[in-house]
Amino acid sequence: MTTLTAAFAQAAAKYCDRTALIDGDGTAYRFSQVQGLAETYAAGWYAKGVRPGDRVLIAMGIGVDLYASLAALWSLGATVVLPEPAMGLAGVKTAIQATQPKFFCAAGPYRWIKLLIPGLWGTTLLTPKQHSNAGSPNLIIDPDSIALTSFTSGTTGTPKAIPRSHAFLMAQWKAVAPLLQSEATEIDLVTFPVFVLINLAEGRTSVLPNWKMSKLAALDPRALVDWISVNNCTRALLPPALCEKLVEAQDTGPLNHILTGGGPVFPDVVLGLKQIAEHLDITTVYGSTEAEPIAHSHTTEQGYGLLVGHPVDAVQLRIVDTEIQVAGDHVNTGYLDPTRDAETKVYDGDTIWHRTGDAGKLDDEGRLWLLGRVGDQVMTESGVQYPFAVETAARMWPGVARVALMELHDVPVLVVEGDANQIKLWRAQAAAFGIKDVRHISAIPLDKRHHSKVDRNALHTLLG
Repeated sequence: MTTLTAAFAQAAAKYCDRTALIDGDGTAYRFSQVQGLAETYAAGWYAKGVRPGDRVLIAMGIGVDLYASLAALWSLGATVVLPEPAMGLAGVKTAIQATQPKFFCAAGPYRWIKLLIPGLWGTTLLTPKQHSNAGSPNLIIDPDSIALTSFTSGTTGTPKAIPRSHAFLMAQWKAVAPLLQSEATEIDLVTFPVFVLINLAEGRTSVLPNWKMSKLAALDPRALVDWISVNNCTRALLPPALCEKLVEAQDTGPLNHILTGGGPVFPDVVLGLKQIAEHLDITTVYGSTEAEPIAHSHTTEQGYGLLVGHPVDAVQLRIVDTEIQVAGDHVNTGYLDPTRDAETKVYDGDTIWHRTGDAGKLDDEGRLWLLGRVGDQVMTESGVQYPFAVETAARMWPGVARVALMELHDVPVLVVEGDANQIKLWRAQAAAFGIKDVRHISAIPLDKRHHSKVDRNALHTLLG
């Protein structure tokens, strides 16, 4: 088996009557139905001229059409271009400039994007409604050909285009699969597309979000619990922001297991979940756009930094001058624009190491602790302090909702979102870390992708 598309087809044949996806509107689709849609779309789009190697920019909401479209395009040997959804139209423009797509694949209101962006005017529109009686071709796909081009979030610079071959996606499946193994028949609420792809390949049911992932802050915590409950979800794969919603609701529904990542998972959030449901298993997963997963943990501890656990078996990991570097078959080795490689790639013989930009350390048990981003450390009266070393402790202080350690005008500043009545206590606690400047703010800005990381650039601008 050389491609995810082949794995989808095999799973569809084996689990044809099992529910594959439950869409955001509550519609359930069997594996055979998803495969049928993929074959129908492939036939229609082959008739429209899609051929191996063609770049197809795709714009769809998270739903059955998206995953059927991915399977269809990959079966045709096309390269799917996925803009960064958190960037909106700016992300689409970045993707067009980087890849120059030949086709634009869209459904529903996303079709109108073609009229709004001149870079798409010369592309051919593909929609799920385009059918053909000729049937889809049976092509042999080169595992080294590019299946997917996605983009970094751009929060630390200009977004970079990341090409992923079919072989790379298969290696990622191999790296992720052990995290999802279960002896029980699981129903997963999944908010990360890569895990939906793995579930489709393994015959596992995925429940998709019924809210916009770009508007997590507006999601009613009770609505999240209700969606989990009505679909009898046994597991949830969520960013930390949604774990916080469950803590706010004081209810985890029928969940037995939560896997969370996409941003720092602080001990207070894990403890909050455990207080609601002692039986709940919680797995934190650390990774990056270029390398997912890197490490995982089933426990949480207070320490100098943020514990993310043992590196996964599929990754090589080393720490150079406090920076975490990784290598492996599921680790990106180069960008679509090779001039960007020098920023994050280190060549060591036959091994290409990816510089994550994250500072970390390994303890005596071989567990990885995150300290924050390289360069975000500050000099205090007590010496060098890394953000996560202070923030993990500060989030446990009374009245603290969110916190960020940063440097402002060469002075270490602890910025706190929470109950301002507790600021005297915060200042006393911060003094133990050598920090004298503690400031209250109504809301610390967060990243647009998962609403889980502090947007330090925006925070700098806000504080002036």
